[in-house]
Amino acid sequence: MKKRYLGKSNLEVSALGLGCMGLSHGYGPATDTHKAIELIRAAVERGVTFFDTAEVYGPYLNEEVVGEALKPFRDKIVIATKFGFNLGNDNKQQLLNSRPEHIREAVEGSLRRLKTDVIDLLYQHRVDPDVPIEDVAGAIKDLIAEGKVKHFGLSEASVQTIRRAHAIQPVTALQSEYSLWWREPEDEILPVLEELGIGFVPFSPLGKGFLTGAIKTSTTFGDDDFRSKVPRFSAESLEANEQLISLLSELAAEKGVTSAQIALAWLLAQKPWIVPIPGTTKLHRLDENLGAVDITLTQSDLQKIAHALNTVKIIGERYPSALQALINR
Repeated sequence: MKKRYLGKSNLEVSALGLGCMGLSHGYGPATDTHKAIELIRAAVERGVTFFDTAEVYGPYLNEEVVGEALKPFRDKIVIATKFGFNLGNDNKQQLLNSRPEHIREAVEGSLRRLKTDVIDLLYQHRVDPDVPIEDVAGAIKDLIAEGKVKHFGLSEASVQTIRRAHAIQPVTALQSEYSLWWREPEDEILPVLEELGIGFVPFSPLGKGFLTGAIKTSTTFGDDDFRSKVPRFSAESLEANEQLISLLSELAAEKGVTSAQIALAWLLAQKPWIVPIPGTTKLHRLDENLGAVDITLTQSDLQKIAHALNTVKIIGERYPSALQALINR
């Protein structure tokens, strides 16, 4: 497995990480714990050293699974987790909360569930408009000084927020959505990350499954699969966006690889400090995704993709309106 550094930090990780959320949260029933642990350990065996989770995934369940799976390999891998939600007693109340005292509580819980004494990379999961980002960065700075956290990260943060946080405590990585299906970070985010020496960790690099080509207009999602509420996954949007899948399929066929591998290889080719974190519950998909690391897209390939993307208009919002409003804040 090839390695990459996240920005100018000394945090070295595998070129592809494993997003663990889908094992416990968001895409239907949670995977059997034993099978989830097996999959995570299979990723370790294949050279993956970067694993992503969060307290809200489950809630809490995903951190417990990740902690149990990675305990035997703790000194060889990097664990990233996130804080930022106030989880009510019924585990359904997800109000933003990045007050410094809450961050400390969240970190203690994450350390316990992850079975570790230090978090390698701690992200603010979503920017809290009620707490100055300087206070958040200051709290993380203190936790780093205490040895409970090694690196500070942000998720779905604006350029202004990134700059303000970075001035207090250097930001190692930004995690936000980025893929052939969602390219907004190219406008402002990527140039600032390059300027400041911050790494980028794209989540949903396969467009929540769409870029694999496996999702058709006839595909339906259960109520416990959040894609059932995402405008971009309506039948009308899927049909309109099929042009992108056709493009990927053609290029994949030319190279003898899969559409998913082209989508991941494209991301890896954008910047050497980009580390996508595709998730999966299936071993054969894990192997397929990791195969993308060895695919080289030529300048001609990248120009062909860029040209084709200019002719494709992606239809549908990436989140339901209420959640998008939360991010926009």
